[in-house]
Amino acid sequence: MTIIETPARPRAVQRAAARRGLLFLTVTGLSWGTTGAVSGLVFRSSDMGPVSLSFWRHLGGMVLLLAVVAVLRRRRGGTVQVGRGAGRLASLCGLGVAMAVFQTAYFAAVDLTGVAVATIVTLGSGPILTAIGGRIFLKERIGLGGAAAIAGALTGLAVLVGGNAEGVVQPAGIALSVLSATGYAAFTLIGRRLGERGEDPFTLTVWAFSIGAAVLAIPAAVEGLVPPADQLAHTAVLVAYLAVFTTALAYPFYFAGAARVRATTSAVMMLLEPVTAAVLAVAFLGEPLTIATASGALIMLGSIAALAVAESRA
Repeated sequence: MTIIETPARPRAVQRAAARRGLLFLTVTGLSWGTTGAVSGLVFRSSDMGPVSLSFWRHLGGMVLLLAVVAVLRRRRGGTVQVGRGAGRLASLCGLGVAMAVFQTAYFAAVDLTGVAVATIVTLGSGPILTAIGGRIFLKERIGLGGAAAIAGALTGLAVLVGGNAEGVVQPAGIALSVLSATGYAAFTLIGRRLGERGEDPFTLTVWAFSIGAAVLAIPAAVEGLVPPADQLAHTAVLVAYLAVFTTALAYPFYFAGAARVRATTSAVMMLLEPVTAAVLAVAFLGEPLTIATASGALIMLGSIAALAVAESRA
């Protein structure tokens, strides 16, 4: 979702748009980077589980983003244009399920292995799995640069997992992080295909959160939708933060920013998210940051930057 520069567009206007785009993406990355820390606070201070937390974030995000879509429709003087492919419903369902897997597995990973490790592994693996999925399902070219980035990400993951002493990193948490990254990759690929058919990104996001909430409703009810009364007030505040600031506000900022800069710039800017999450986890949640974790994180995140550069040159 990038703006194609043309000679007719003044260079000063292009620079101003790019600066705004960078500002929007910075706000988005910092906002999304707080998701893990806030979810960690929920788990530490209440009996709410990851499935229920994911359900409430989906439901809250759906309601608030519906308001955003309504405003966009009024500004555009009608309905948001969408595609009408034969497999649209199946694709939308797949989008919602992928979103549910991405969010829920991430929250569960945070609960098991901590914010820093869960976020680094999820966001370090997601773009790599997306590149592999794009090659398999969309016939997109990876190239030597992409292959090197994938190898680097796998190396970083091996250092992060194998280099830490027993008990520092939970294998089950790592597995859930990779599952979350798989959901992220599926969401990205399905969304890319639907976007090529003319779907509006805001509408797609609303569909994803709506279907995700429906998928999670019964498992969340089994787990327990509402914490005990003495935990309800502060838990509601934390969940509301996730729904409002990391969902309803962050997604519009992301789409606005991504529309003003190159895809490569957007991908690299989003590295703010795992960095922010790791800093918050170490500084405020008391999580350890070992040499192996830091080294593995640098290798994985560096691989994402390399992949972004490789894609820009493809």
